Amino acid sequence: MTSRSRPPRLRPLLLTVTLALALAAAGCGTEPAPDRVAGRSSSGDPAPDRAELEARASATQIVAEHVWVTEAAGYALARQSVGVLGDDGFGSSYTAPDGGMLQLSVERRPHAEADCTDGSAAAGGSEPLVTCERDGEQWYRATESGHAYAREQGELVITVSGAREKVDRATLRSAARAAHRADDHELDQVLPPAGDASGRQPVERGDLPPMGDGAPNNDVGASG
Repeated sequence: MTSRSRPPRLRPLLLTVTLALALAAAGCGTEPAPDRVAGRSSSGDPAPDRAELEARASATQIVAEHVWVTEAAGYALARQSVGVLGDDGFGSSYTAPDGGMLQLSVERRPHAEADCTDGSAAAGGSEPLVTCERDGEQWYRATESGHAYAREQGELVITVSGAREKVDRATLRSAARAAHRADDHELDQVLPPAGDASGRQPVERGDLPPMGDGAPNNDVGASG
């Protein structure tokens, strides 16, 4: 089924090449989260403090209610990939030892629309759609290189995507169906630890002069 030629109303992350390259360069897939993040948490564990979770989310500008998690055989959450998507959305990546990568995105839209029948291209218009079809409660769309499942949840659009050469459709479908809003136990594992948001804040440099264009001060003392 091919799509029509009107502009797309959904921007799923079919294959965000720049993010994939950034993750590879930064080693984002090298530190998987604990196994508990992969699926539903154990009700036997003590419940984390909700106020602390909210504070940790706020410190990294993440909306706790927009944090979703998923699971797929052989894939683990790359914690370094967790972050804000757009204004108040959420994004994360799951990696496999064979180089496969799943990308989970949660975007808030007042008029959420996951239907891809009116879209002719992937995000950014780089590739035309070759497939757009309903699959259960979700929409499946694919280009030559990437594919994604998307569904609506209130004002949210939840998308699970990957490269077609690395992630087969069955795995993608399984991960999309397993996606769910994180409970408090999962939030505790996904969110950066308290005080670990320094990398997201401006760094104050001691060698910058208080006046002028901000060029580094390279003056040395009399001793050289």
